[in-house]
Amino acid sequence: MKLGLWVLAALLVGIGLGAWIDDQQSPSLIQAAEAGAVLGALWLDALRMTIVPLIFAVLVSAIAQMAETAAVGPLARRALLLFAGLVILAGLYSLFATHAALTLWPISAASAESLISAAGPAPEGAGALDLGAWAQSLVPTNIVAAAAEDAVLPVVVFACVFGLAVTNLPLEQRRPLVGFFQAAAAAMIVIIQWVLVLAPVGVFGLSLSLGLTAGFETLGVLAQYVLVVSSVTLGISVVALVLGLALSGLDPVRFLRGVAPVQVIAASTQSSLASLPAMLAAAIGPLRVRPEVAEFVLPLAVAVFRMTSPVANLAVVVFLAELYGVEVSLWQWSAALVVAFAVSVSSVGLPGQTSFFASIAPICVAVGLPVTLLPLLLAVEVIPDVFRTIGNVTADLSATAILNRRGGAAAAKQELS
Repeated sequence: MKLGLWVLAALLVGIGLGAWIDDQQSPSLIQAAEAGAVLGALWLDALRMTIVPLIFAVLVSAIAQMAETAAVGPLARRALLLFAGLVILAGLYSLFATHAALTLWPISAASAESLISAAGPAPEGAGALDLGAWAQSLVPTNIVAAAAEDAVLPVVVFACVFGLAVTNLPLEQRRPLVGFFQAAAAAMIVIIQWVLVLAPVGVFGLSLSLGLTAGFETLGVLAQYVLVVSSVTLGISVVALVLGLALSGLDPVRFLRGVAPVQVIAASTQSSLASLPAMLAAAIGPLRVRPEVAEFVLPLAVAVFRMTSPVANLAVVVFLAELYGVEVSLWQWSAALVVAFAVSVSSVGLPGQTSFFASIAPICVAVGLPVTLLPLLLAVEVIPDVFRTIGNVTADLSATAILNRRGGAAAAKQELS
């Protein structure tokens, strides 16, 4: 059984068993459930410890890699600019679409209260913001202290500045430094994968306590979360298709026939990287993209372009803000958008269970939301992750078709010569 299904099973069993223990009102069983919650909290802390070092390492290495790629030639620069514009558009779409979805389908106040009482409330004053203090906090006087306090946005700012500084070093100094941060990021991913091996145990402990306190009302909130995030993420696939059709000049039927088989593979593998061979075949075949363009743009897109990353990640954060009743200011959402952009650049093309926590926790911290509920959302991520991958491969193919039409072939030939 895949890890995601084991985690989902642990969630359902934990909630059901916790609700049964609450009904029995046995002191010994309640004590055992509370002990399970401690194990769950320890597992959650093991995930949290990777957030700051991971985001710093991947940002530095990603900026250095993108700078080197942009220096290759005009097609690379155009591709990166298109990717950046689409990611920003996707983030803005997510904020609007998720708020609209939750306005039409508000979270039940009673269910939210039960869930929050079990998982722990948001920090006091999470929605308050002094604009001057916020702007001043962007430049940390002590980066170590900022990291220790989980002040993610100053860490992101410093990582971006540091990454740009690295790109200006001589080659003999730049390469070992970039290699170090790439290795550090890889090591953090390994730690996350180790911790996720115990995800069924950790989620079971957390959901046991949740079932003990909130009962089966939790399942209704989780079902709403899955439907909202999945529908918003599916919507960006439609946006990517429309942009691809409008800007590539391809026949709509041919375009859809080329994209559809790749979407099926993406849904089954939940990995953009595993879908790359099918994307190359579709681009060179039905989409009539010149081979030199497809073979350059698609691997680059898989490495640095994930259009659904800010969509799904921001949708999760918007859902949590509504759940906790936290009023997030426009400036805080701007900060969340910046962090979401950084995460989308630096995340890896692996199944969502691996990168879920590392991608969303920094955005939560940036707007002052707790990450306590993220492990429970991880348990049902197996469903939204399907739509994440479908959207990513759709956007990759659309962007490739757009670049092919707009001088991509000539630029590719120039870069390969």
